[in-house]
Amino acid sequence: MNECILVVDDDPEIVGAIAITLEREGYRVLRAYNGMEALDLCLDPAVRLILIDVMMPRLDGLSALIRIREKRNLPIIVLSAKSEDTDKILGLSMGADDYITKPYNPQELAARVRSQLRRYTSLGDIHAACRGHLIVNGRLTYDPDSLLLRADGEPVRLTPTETKIVDLLMRNPGRIFPAEEIYRRVWSEDAYSCENTVMVHIRRIREKIELNPKEPDYIKVVWGIGYKMEQHG
Repeated sequence: MNECILVVDDDPEIVGAIAITLEREGYRVLRAYNGMEALDLCLDPAVRLILIDVMMPRLDGLSALIRIREKRNLPIIVLSAKSEDTDKILGLSMGADDYITKPYNPQELAARVRSQLRRYTSLGDIHAACRGHLIVNGRLTYDPDSLLLRADGEPVRLTPTETKIVDLLMRNPGRIFPAEEIYRRVWSEDAYSCENTVMVHIRRIREKIELNPKEPDYIKVVWGIGYKMEQHG
């Protein structure tokens, strides 16, 4: 296990503590202490995952996250002292794949990192050339082999987590998935108070594939039950 992880926090002690936890797990750690340093280091092709704090000088973590997403499509976990659901939703809506509140449990942090990397590695290069059997659903075309989604023929840029959700829904058109089941399948963890997390990711996917995200044609809510991919001819 030689995956490289970029840890970003303006507190050197926190960066050091996280680095110790991750290095014990066999990861290599790059360190940054503000958002601008993160923008530079994230370009290193060896970086496979980013842990980033929200409150930082020069460039805050959420602003850095948006700019990193323009350059790299890799798992990003936000670290924050704010635990309110609104803060979590904000972080997730800006492109984070996961959100961990401080103070964190080192074992939990390591487990979240493993989960994200496992999902990212299993997805492979989501922008690889299309091959194999395609799933066609109206305006959407999905290649299960390359994990590439196209809308009206144009590639849709998805995060690793969004890709996993799309993969689940596109393979099972018409089937209703409760939020808890989506969370268990995608995050590979027990579902606990997961509705907001799933909702935010669904909303982000809709913004990328729907002609009118407020009146979606594809990813539908079945009130009181869950979500489904509507089947179109």
